[in-house]
Amino acid sequence: MDNRAFEMQPEGAARSWKGKDGPQREAPQSNGTLRKLFALCLLAGVMSTALSVASLALVYSKAGGLVREMSANEGGVVNEEGVNEEGGGGGGARFRFFYRLSRTEPQKYPGGQIQWATSRSKRDLYPDPEGLQFGESLRQHQSHMSVALLRIKAGGLRVPHWHFNAAEHGYVLQGTAWVGVASGANATTYNATVGQAVFFPPGAVHWLKNVGGGELAVVLFFGSHEEVKTLDVDEAFFGTAEDIAARALQPSGGLEFIRSFRKASEDQRVNLPPNLAQLVHSAAYGRSEDSRVWRYFYDLAASPLHPFRGGSFRWAPYRPSRTFMSPMERIYTQSLDESSAPLTLALLRIHPNELGQPHLHGNANELAYVVSGRGRAGLVTEKGLKVEMEVGVGDVVFFPAGTQHYLEAGGDEGLLLVVAYSTGKKELKTLRMNQYFKATADHILAQLFRKEQREFQRFPRS
Repeated sequence: MDNRAFEMQPEGAARSWKGKDGPQREAPQSNGTLRKLFALCLLAGVMSTALSVASLALVYSKAGGLVREMSANEGGVVNEEGVNEEGGGGGGARFRFFYRLSRTEPQKYPGGQIQWATSRSKRDLYPDPEGLQFGESLRQHQSHMSVALLRIKAGGLRVPHWHFNAAEHGYVLQGTAWVGVASGANATTYNATVGQAVFFPPGAVHWLKNVGGGELAVVLFFGSHEEVKTLDVDEAFFGTAEDIAARALQPSGGLEFIRSFRKASEDQRVNLPPNLAQLVHSAAYGRSEDSRVWRYFYDLAASPLHPFRGGSFRWAPYRPSRTFMSPMERIYTQSLDESSAPLTLALLRIHPNELGQPHLHGNANELAYVVSGRGRAGLVTEKGLKVEMEVGVGDVVFFPAGTQHYLEAGGDEGLLLVVAYSTGKKELKTLRMNQYFKATADHILAQLFRKEQREFQRFPRS
């Protein structure tokens, strides 16, 4: 330890033997020196103790408290107060399952913005430490999902593009989009508005144009936990040799016409040219026939309502059986069947102060975006750790496959979420806590919990 009080001791002792009066006067000076040395040592000890206490307090403060993750059977809970709010390194457990998507730094473009909750190829590409933890959790759990929030200004366009490694499912939160999908020589086009879902298979060129008077907001789920690989049509065009593009597209004017195109100076992933009125003189926003539209569209808000105690849900699931389906459901499911790794979408509502009881999905990860309301989400991890978090509008929660979890609504509004499940081409499997608890023999529970068998008659069995 760098403590000057200790450095003074040998220097003071040496001086006591070098006084002008010689050895005969040394005895009385020695007593005074010893007292001084004792006082200095005592002072050094007090200072050292104070520094140690201050250091420990600083460490505990930065760590967010002594207790972060406790075993569920010890009554531990990881919540807003018991985690590292900075989210770096081995920070709070909740950021592995929770992300405030609407508050993250957006990628801004001339026509709008995109906010991401996904894994990145490099750590320095994450917008914040919490995004790093959430994205790496999606990857580590092999979630086969990521999510983004797309906002487009009036007249703006998410330019035609395609994804190499993921199917895309979208849910319209606000506004009206004119959607186009080109998977062949002809495009399928339709309008999608609030409560409706869109679907784009991997490799299908697609776009979303805001045709409403206000902002268009769409939450997008992608069927990959890796960074979504995307190429815009203008990037593909300018990346193609001019003579090759001229021969492929065969425009009037040939190669000279191809050379007249100029690449935009800025990233125009969401496009809105300032001179749009001079560029576009006539725009038709037509709708293709239903048999084509339903391959890429699902009216989620108008689908059958499935009530349960405490709430209800509507969904656009993958179902291997085609019986008892409407024409829209049959065509949509067939489209999912032709895609790789499609997702199941659901619109989940929890009534005010009600509980979406603890349950798990054995064959799918779950990723949910809070559309409205506020409440609480909780889960028990594979290590038996209990994690709880307060959720509100714009938040995203992640429940890995096999993880028991619940949602509880607070306030007068309840809780509304749009949920994606990584079912692929399988029907979603769900097991509720009250189901497996009731199904387990009472003598097995007695042995497990070390509680008398008759006590388990308190739980209803019907």
